[in-house]
Amino acid sequence: MSDREPPRRRVPGPARPPRPRSAARRQPVPGARPARRPSGARPMPAPPLRLGSPRPRLRMVSLTLTLVLIAFVVRLLQVQGVDASAYAARAEQNRYVVHTLAAERGGITDRNGVALAISEDAYDITADPTMFSRKQLKIGDGPEQAAALLSPILRQSQADLVKKLRPKNPDSRYARLATRQTPQVWKQIKDLKTALADKAETDKNTVNVLAGVFADPSSQRVYPNGDLAAGILGWVNADGKGGGGIEQELNKQLTGKDGKIRYAQSGGREVPTAGSNETPAVPGSDVELTIDRDIQWAAQNAITEQVKKSRADRGYVIVQDTRTGQILAMANAPGFDPNDLSKADGAALGNAALQDAYEPGSTAKVMSMAAVLQENAATPLTHVVVPNRLHRGDRLFSDDVDHGTWYLTLNGVLAKSSNIGTILATGQLGKTQPEANKVLYSYLRRFGIGGYTGLGFPGETPGILAPYQKWSTSQQYTIPFGQGFSLNAMQAASVYSIIANGGVRIQPTLVRGTKGPDGRFTPAPRPKQTRVVSEKTAKTLAQMLESVVDDEQGTGAKARIPGYNVAGKTGTANRVDPATGRYRGYTSSFAGFAPADNPRITVYCAIQNATSGNYFGGQICGPIYKQVMEFALKTLQVPPTGAPAANLPVDYKP
Repeated sequence: MSDREPPRRRVPGPARPPRPRSAARRQPVPGARPARRPSGARPMPAPPLRLGSPRPRLRMVSLTLTLVLIAFVVRLLQVQGVDASAYAARAEQNRYVVHTLAAERGGITDRNGVALAISEDAYDITADPTMFSRKQLKIGDGPEQAAALLSPILRQSQADLVKKLRPKNPDSRYARLATRQTPQVWKQIKDLKTALADKAETDKNTVNVLAGVFADPSSQRVYPNGDLAAGILGWVNADGKGGGGIEQELNKQLTGKDGKIRYAQSGGREVPTAGSNETPAVPGSDVELTIDRDIQWAAQNAITEQVKKSRADRGYVIVQDTRTGQILAMANAPGFDPNDLSKADGAALGNAALQDAYEPGSTAKVMSMAAVLQENAATPLTHVVVPNRLHRGDRLFSDDVDHGTWYLTLNGVLAKSSNIGTILATGQLGKTQPEANKVLYSYLRRFGIGGYTGLGFPGETPGILAPYQKWSTSQQYTIPFGQGFSLNAMQAASVYSIIANGGVRIQPTLVRGTKGPDGRFTPAPRPKQTRVVSEKTAKTLAQMLESVVDDEQGTGAKARIPGYNVAGKTGTANRVDPATGRYRGYTSSFAGFAPADNPRITVYCAIQNATSGNYFGGQICGPIYKQVMEFALKTLQVPPTGAPAANLPVDYKP
């Protein structure tokens, strides 16, 4: 068997049908030439079109996009670089608002914490004039329409409001329409402003002409006791600053420090989701005074009634603690109500007890007697012969009553308030009159005459005391009995407090201390103390002053207080009319302290130009002294006097 497989036979299958000619494919024979198409055959199809290059189009598109981007970049540079501030300002105008947060003004209380001046919530109504322009509101009479709406609420004329809303400076962005308005007033404006804003959103013909009106939180000063202690407290002016008194003196401590708030607004309304920046305000400090409200009321009531009864120009009463120098009351009549200055008399504004300078009269004789006693020129029992008239220099002097020759002790000279006796006594202060003048002048200065009291009160007068070298011929003899120099009521009261305090002058004070925002109380600095006369001299003077009130020959009988020894002195001085500079009328006064043996309280009263009834100091001021002193003694619970009266002799038999 052969390894080679025999070839397979091909078995013929069924014959295929012939393909149609048209469909038959010509199978080219390799190496053969293509058959020539008959002349009548269909032409060959055209070759396909070839597309142009896309690069020119891409270059054109790229160039166009580049130009557009360059335009955007240029505009962006212009907005952010060149005109950035202008666009920012325009955006700020329509979006952000900055308001001042007014610091709450500190309160003022009396020594017991009773409120004398407080601050209540209020608003300053302000506006942004640029938001009322034609460009902003798209109308020309925006200020007029806004003024018409605000006028009845703010109680101002439309013309005045239009001037504020359309200022001369077109770039001005702040105008104060009204100050210290109540919360009710701002609520009216805010409700009206909101209503206009809501309507403007649905009605294209409505313009919110109040969109540029805002409110800065502020406060309104209120004095709960009306005119009580107005001369001490003062008032707050339209700018929120103290205009007088303690309000002015301690304005910095009372004011505090304002804060600021910045928030977004649209259409005059705050955008709560935009956030805000706030710098809180720091409240002012509270001030505690030395005065007692009840004693102040008693003093003010008493002097007001007497000034009306006497038809006087004015009057003052001062109550002082002799041990501390603290002022318990300082009352003026007529006064004023700081809650409504529009009704106040301009002449009554201020504190006359510190601002009026006048000749004190016989209440000043106690300083002359202090000098005589301290210099050992005489004693309370020294005999003094007092003639009916005394010729000195270019004048003939007399006492307030016509009398024969009086035989008085030095104590009697003070008790009967003899001008002649005082001239004779002070003449013993030196070998010559100029030497005596020098000594007396030094004591007057020690008592505080011719200098400020130390209160630092606005408008306080130091009075007038010429150097002794410049005393005229008549002044050498009138100054010893209280004419020829001037002082204020506080200085006059301080003289008696010096004697009551054993001869030591304590600088008077009106402020006990302050309480800061942290609630910490800071006491006022301790007042300066200065010895004026010895304790022995002061005690002797107190006994001599008792005779003025207790002795039947004394001029101060109407100042007696049952159960208490009273030391006091009357005064009736010729008064210089401030308007003319000439003498017209009288200054009536009474000064003293109680209990005389253990002094606690000084009271001083003066009335200027009483024109109805009596004008002698002992007659019209003595009763005021008694009324106020009795009230103060009871208020402070001062026990009655335990020691008997000194009863020093007033006269002697020659």
